[in-house]
Formats: sequence, C-alpha cells, structure tokens
Amino acid sequence: MKDRNNFYKKLKSQLDETTTFPSNYLYKFIVSNEGNKVALVREIFEGKDATITIKKSKTEKYNSISVVIHIENSNQVISYYKQAEKIEGIISL
Repeated sequence: MKDRNNFYKKLKSQLDETTTFPSNYLYKFIVSNEGNKVALVREIFEGKDATITIKKSKTEKYNSISVVIHIENSNQVISYYKQAEKIEGIISL
C-alpha cells in the first residue's frame, strides 16, 4: 500500500508540473474480455460527459479502453485511477 501511495504522490507532482488544469485528460486501460470489466470501467465515468472508445484485441481476449474527460485538477485524475484500480486485472497505461 505504501508503494501505491508513493506512486500517486509522484504522479500528482508530475501532473502539477506538466499539465495546466482544467483540461481534457486521456485515460487508457486494458481489461480482459471476461465478465463485466468493460461495464465497470464505464460506470466510473458514467454521467461525467466522458468520451469512451473501446477496441478489442486481435484475439478478442482483451479490450483497450480510452477515456477522454474534462478534469479540474490532479487530485481528480488520481481519484479516477484509484476507482479503476479496484477492478480486478485492470492495467492502467
């Protein structure tokens, strides 16, 4: 857990240094095609006026999910990542 906290602390610092908020932010996730993982990612951004694009892998075992959403600050970016990391097996890029 300490590693996750350090990761998010470093990410926040990098975002604050390199991004002017508010702005659009691109999230990229990879999830397996098993179960309802795509739906779980969609739920995170539901009602938030996000543009979500889903592409299946060639083998159709995985889905690549791109989400573009208007973000107010670095804390909000991290909040969405923390919600997504609760989905089993998700990979955040």
